[in-house]
Amino acid sequence: MRRGQEIGTSPQFKRTWLAALVLTVAGSMWSLPALASDETETGTLSLVFENDLFYDTDRNYTNGVRASWLSGPDRTPAWALRAARWFPLFPDGGTVRTSYAVGQNMYTPEDIALRDPPLDDRPYAGWLYGSIGLIAETGQRLDQLELSLGVVGSASLAEQTQKFIHEITDSQEPRGWDTQLENEPGVVLTYQRSWRGFVSESVSGFGFDATPHAGGALGNVFTYANAGVMLRFGQRLPLDYGPPRIQPSLPGSGFFAPQEGFGWYLFAGVEGRAVARNIFLDGNTFRDSRSVDKEPLVGDLQFGIALTWRNVRLSYTHVLRTREFETQDEADDFGAFSLTVRF
Repeated sequence: MRRGQEIGTSPQFKRTWLAALVLTVAGSMWSLPALASDETETGTLSLVFENDLFYDTDRNYTNGVRASWLSGPDRTPAWALRAARWFPLFPDGGTVRTSYAVGQNMYTPEDIALRDPPLDDRPYAGWLYGSIGLIAETGQRLDQLELSLGVVGSASLAEQTQKFIHEITDSQEPRGWDTQLENEPGVVLTYQRSWRGFVSESVSGFGFDATPHAGGALGNVFTYANAGVMLRFGQRLPLDYGPPRIQPSLPGSGFFAPQEGFGWYLFAGVEGRAVARNIFLDGNTFRDSRSVDKEPLVGDLQFGIALTWRNVRLSYTHVLRTREFETQDEADDFGAFSLTVRF
């Protein structure tokens, strides 16, 4: 438990809630039909939920939700195909798909019980956005280009979201949202390239691969350059590039092509980011607001497990993130659930 805050939600309640979530989602893996080999893939739905409640904290990057739809290979509109061929970094001959997403991120200081948090702590902030993107996949390489438009500030509805969740779970009321960042339109253009390499031959159904990646983001919300690698080991490895995540993070993707039968894999990855802009630490771009001195270099270590059955992938990721600003007391721990379903 962190200083100055009482967590109204008991550990038993959290364990029960998480167990119910896992059982509900896992149950869907057995009830959804598989795609027949001669059926056309309509698209892929991905749901991602990230929160620090898995590790009994409520601070910094405290919650993120994202829902996305990735089109099937034969359902990509003509404008997207033209844009992919025009974009110089996309590979020739890759299968092009379009992606659409909506999401919300939430950031709070360490002690949400205070109405006036210390000026050297992370400001309250929310980010509500919609995204449109393109991916190109060759079987060994995945390129992802995405444009996100949204709003930072009270219009993000992060205050209402957190207060509602804390009320229904009988948790500590967050009292400092009057100090959050001011409303500001946000735009972020991100590009990521992942290479699936060192793919081992399957032995008794077991395989191994490594997926390095590199990319960056440009905008008034985030501007950074990133690079890293992810390792996977498991049985009946699907063709994918890791479970989807909410940026900034290791990239992952909603794209995956499962093999026959039940499969699983363990994964671990690292990423480093050189950060030039983070509005949630630097404060508003054109208006006075709270801010802190950010760390220019941030690192993520993640590990977890993914399960695949028929056209469903379920994953859990544990993320360790280094300090993001100079006066941050300790590194962050949070978890990420994702559910991906191919239709």
